[in-house]
Amino acid sequence: MTKNLTMYGLAHCSTCQKAQSELESAGWTVDFRDVKTAPLSTEDWQQMIPAFGEKIVNRASLTWRGMSEDERAATPLEMLLAKPSLMKRPAIVQGDLRLLGWTANVKRALGVAA
Repeated sequence: MTKNLTMYGLAHCSTCQKAQSELESAGWTVDFRDVKTAPLSTEDWQQMIPAFGEKIVNRASLTWRGMSEDERAATPLEMLLAKPSLMKRPAIVQGDLRLLGWTANVKRALGVAA
């Protein structure tokens, strides 16, 4: 049985690189999408935002810290369309499963050694 998933993130993100490497070592086929070089459409974001909620916006990121109060007052959709690197990474979609980040719980859910 082939295990496939889609991972959204940034190619230069060390967490995304680590997650992809560990997933592939665990037998997963990872379809990686860099949201900066291959931006998501409004429709794509509109499907992701309800799945992940407000947590899809990484409020601990350098991008967030560099934003003005007016920019921070925008909706998650507006923020992510303007600054895709603001997305919490990685966002993993596997069938009906939606996972955010690379935590021990995410690893366990995908059968990766934590």
